[in-house]
Amino acid sequence: MSQILAFLLYLSILILIGVLSFKKGQSSDDFMLGSRKMNFYLTAFAAHASDMSSWIFLAYPAAIYLGGLRGISIAIGLTSFMFLNWQFIAPKIRTETEKYGSLTLSSFFESRFSDSSGILRIFSSLACIIFFTVYISGGLVSLGVLLNTIFSIPYFWGVILGIFVIIPYLFIGGYVTLAWTDCFQGIFLLCVILLVPISAFYIMGISFESLSFISTPRFLPIEERTWYYPILEIFAWGLPYFGLPHVLTKFMGISDVKEMKKAKWVGISWQVTALAGATIIGFIAKTIYTQGSINPEYVFIQMTTTLFPAFLATFILCAILGATITCMDSQILVVATSLAEDIYKKVIRKDATSAELLLVTRLSIFAVAILSCIIALVSGNSIMSLVSYSWFGLGASFSPLVLFSLFGKRVSRNGAAAGLFTGCFIAAIWPLFPFAKACPSMIPAFLLSCLAIKLFSIQKPTTPIPH
Repeated sequence: MSQILAFLLYLSILILIGVLSFKKGQSSDDFMLGSRKMNFYLTAFAAHASDMSSWIFLAYPAAIYLGGLRGISIAIGLTSFMFLNWQFIAPKIRTETEKYGSLTLSSFFESRFSDSSGILRIFSSLACIIFFTVYISGGLVSLGVLLNTIFSIPYFWGVILGIFVIIPYLFIGGYVTLAWTDCFQGIFLLCVILLVPISAFYIMGISFESLSFISTPRFLPIEERTWYYPILEIFAWGLPYFGLPHVLTKFMGISDVKEMKKAKWVGISWQVTALAGATIIGFIAKTIYTQGSINPEYVFIQMTTTLFPAFLATFILCAILGATITCMDSQILVVATSLAEDIYKKVIRKDATSAELLLVTRLSIFAVAILSCIIALVSGNSIMSLVSYSWFGLGASFSPLVLFSLFGKRVSRNGAAAGLFTGCFIAAIWPLFPFAKACPSMIPAFLLSCLAIKLFSIQKPTTPIPH
């Protein structure tokens, strides 16, 4: 009973935030990008909280638990490249998308490269649909696991219930509601991910001396991988930040580009602290759980239920629920916006009204959620494998083109289309090859995408379409 009360309390807080942030008479601009009126701290929490998701509680501690020090390369890549993202990409993408009146990356690409054929919009939408649906399914997997652990709900029904928790938020408020939810979730997530390891030190009597083994050879993974693999992982996990649509749209929604510097320091401070807490959780798990005694992705859940009474443990575990809702809602909104703006408006019905686009966006939300639910139920993959596949796929599809569109000078529409398609295609099929484990898909896909952009742009560059 106490677990149900804790769960209902947390959901009530989220519903209250949604009601308070609801805005009547929304236009499609309000729903998709908050009319570019977000302040710096909302932008910071939205960009980071929607990025981490349940991955930081489940998959990342598992990477530390299994991979030892090599797992830290993921955190290094994320933190360093997110800083570069704030420093160089965020101000430019905010300024350029407003100049062209673009609400999505694909509409920005279309204007930037004078694409009247619609091919960039179509390729962008396809990349979003492919990789975001897999990404969202990873979140649903974590929800199924969480609800099964707390309430003993069968995994199947846990995933179905997750859909009914997530969809209402997007139908009600859109971008603004998500921004305020992200702010609350970000603060709560940070408190939880610090509370659990600190409590473990005091309640379980774990000392820093007991963690000294992390610097010894036995904490390093026993794998047949070369010494440079951690370096590849740093770039593989970091480079995607330059093109993740659900992160870049948060940059696009800030009220004033001059506020970006404040948002950067708030966001990076949050990320460093959160990843440090998750890393320590992985270290502690290595000391108290023997290899094979527990599913690596359940160490945070097991640790929490051991440390705290039922009510408090359930409320703490709701941070996983909150992080998942935050991330998935942002991702679903990106895909739904792309389907409405890039497919429906540009290909199917060019004279669609704002109210009509809003309706199509909401219907797309439902369709994307159902497709992701099906993948979560039939895939059988781990959270880390689903997240990494999607992360690398989105990064390979968009990061090269974002960099070339913001900083390149002689890039044509054909080059942009070739780069987008190449990155998406290579990332999608890379895991099928037997040598895939030797190198993350992001590395070859990113390099080949850049090469394609340059090769197919060896002609007169296009003139951007003025807004």
